[in-house]
Amino acid sequence: MDGGSGLNILYVNTLDAMHIPLSELCLAGSPFHGEVLTFEVVDFPESYYAILGRPCYARFMAIPNYTYLKLKMLGPNGVITISSAFSHAFACDRENYELATAVVNSSELL
Repeated sequence: MDGGSGLNILYVNTLDAMHIPLSELCLAGSPFHGEVLTFEVVDFPESYYAILGRPCYARFMAIPNYTYLKLKMLGPNGVITISSAFSHAFACDRENYELATAVVNSSELL
């Protein structure tokens, strides 16, 4: 959850897991509920599936709660709640830190 960003990111590994080939990606012919949502697709290591920014939250009418690591939005049968555990969030942050450190260290060797 990145409520401070206007950028929406999908990772290539996420698309692979959903069995969506990159060749199938194209600009949609119609907007999503009146608004075009743009996702940047990136091909580098990650510990997340996607990063959603303000445009997605607004369009999905989602409410993120960073303190409790919950995301709530309206669904066809009521409120959908997406939860995470603090241990999982910490593990993701640690993995991202180690990945960033490795990238910086490798670029310094060049």
